[in-house]
Amino acid sequence: MKNVIQFLLCFLVVASTYAQVVLPEREQARVIDEILEERFNTVVPALMERTGIDMWIIISREYNEDPLLKTMLPSTWLSARRTTMIVFYQDAKKKSLEKMAIARYNVGESIKASWDMKKFPDQWDALVDIIATRNPQKIGLNISENFAHADGLDHTHYDMLMKKLPSTLKSKVVSAEPLAVGWMETRTEKEMQIYPKLVAITHDIIKEGFSSKVVTPGVTTTDDLVWWFRQKLTSLGLITWFHPSVAIQRSDSTSFEHLRSFSNRPKDDVVQPGDLLHVDFGITYLRLNTDCQQHAYVLKPGETDAPASIKKAFANSNRLQDILTSNFKTGRTGNEILLASLQQAKSEGINPSIYTHPLGFNGHAAGPTIGMWDMQQGVPGSGDYKLYPKTVYSIELNSGTFIPEWKKEIRIMLEEDGYFDGSSFRYIGGRQENLHIIKY
Repeated sequence: MKNVIQFLLCFLVVASTYAQVVLPEREQARVIDEILEERFNTVVPALMERTGIDMWIIISREYNEDPLLKTMLPSTWLSARRTTMIVFYQDAKKKSLEKMAIARYNVGESIKASWDMKKFPDQWDALVDIIATRNPQKIGLNISENFAHADGLDHTHYDMLMKKLPSTLKSKVVSAEPLAVGWMETRTEKEMQIYPKLVAITHDIIKEGFSSKVVTPGVTTTDDLVWWFRQKLTSLGLITWFHPSVAIQRSDSTSFEHLRSFSNRPKDDVVQPGDLLHVDFGITYLRLNTDCQQHAYVLKPGETDAPASIKKAFANSNRLQDILTSNFKTGRTGNEILLASLQQAKSEGINPSIYTHPLGFNGHAAGPTIGMWDMQQGVPGSGDYKLYPKTVYSIELNSGTFIPEWKKEIRIMLEEDGYFDGSSFRYIGGRQENLHIIKY
């Protein structure tokens, strides 16, 4: 049978008008499980070696799932079953990785049920026996102050485990934060073959939404556009991880305000000629996510292009993107990248704001936070996490530029998804370098 990944890749070479083709559910499941197998066999052992955690325990209750466990379940599991326990043990001497489920069932093809229910009627006793038999040096649990993604062990299960563990093993318990974050942020070769597909779909939907096919100046409202984006996803058999937003900047007395553009924006603002539109939009597909922000200009009667001043403002934000990604260096923290980028941008006369985040299994994913819109001096905790290779980021930022015709400053808010391979950064599906133009 033709390899599922090859089947998927054939869509990447066709014209962009076909970028919105979505695999049938059965094929999606095969892709997800194939990637999961790759991740268990490559990502987990490499991270356990990097972090020095030789046993990783993930415990989760049905309908109260550890967010990390959700990324490890096979495609046909939509939740944990009863209490699901997964143990990874890396034997340094044998250089082998054991993948065990202390559960009644195998967890997919890779993680086999390892609970002898006759010998250990109590599931917790079975878990402790596996721990004691292997006698690891470090027992990693998903407990984290800085990352919600790595803090999925609930209080009840933590207490139950601590009551069962003998003191000699309790002393070996550590936070699995670096291991859990590493799992969440690391992308595999197969995932990076797929990611351009997701970005192409996202870009194509934005391009269609920001066109005269959808927008009629004087009639269409920002809320009409928001729901058009939502409906478009549903019609394609896709979902989103956040509700889209559409905002307008125009020649009026209203100054830019970040919350107004995203959460406090007018819902029924009617699109008019001369408006600068902004959309924040992303999709979820094959357990991965995109997050993009782009702009469109609505031509006024007699115009054939956007005003030069607005195009210059757009170029400033493109330059800010270049500055930021040029500071991506393995081992730098998110805060170091942020401060270096802001300093360089200001030295070039750009008025910057940077709030970039990792992307992957979640839209706001695990990894180094590179600024927040209201924390431009650095982000304690997640901003202190280092940049690692094979990671994906949503390059999210804006720059302010004064528009003489409008007698005020506007903000060009851009967001595009890219990949850091350890030595260089690249946009997964390109970036917006010219405004979408909506003809009147």
